[in-house]
Amino acid sequence: MNEDEKTAKQYGATVLAYLGDAVVEVRVRTMLISLGITDTGRFNSLAQEFVTAHAQSGAYAAVEPYLTEDEAEIMRRGRNAGITHRPKNQTQSDYRRATGFEALMGYLYLCKKTERIDELFEKAYISVIDAVKNKSL
Repeated sequence: MNEDEKTAKQYGATVLAYLGDAVVEVRVRTMLISLGITDTGRFNSLAQEFVTAHAQSGAYAAVEPYLTEDEAEIMRRGRNAGITHRPKNQTQSDYRRATGFEALMGYLYLCKKTERIDELFEKAYISVIDAVKNKSL
């Protein structure tokens, strides 16, 4: 385990999720721009297909089989964090899994594993990416 990984593991799950939320948001925006989407109204509606708790809960399930032991542990920590609130239009289980996925993304960012972020992002959202590509053409 390198120094970045040791440092990243010291942060609480909610801190990692807070950072991971931004990591996912930037990754989504970058992907949408790379598809040539420039209309901000359309941009925002397409981005919602990635960043809702329901979508991120699906991302959690999609990447789970591909994780290392350390990554799975971080994602479980995020899922099991003592979060007492959630958006009223999301289920508690979706919100917890979304927090786990965000925690993983925050952890990988702190570990400077951008290629791994890209790899897992692709696995997490492959069907959503395909749907967005079809909508944007």
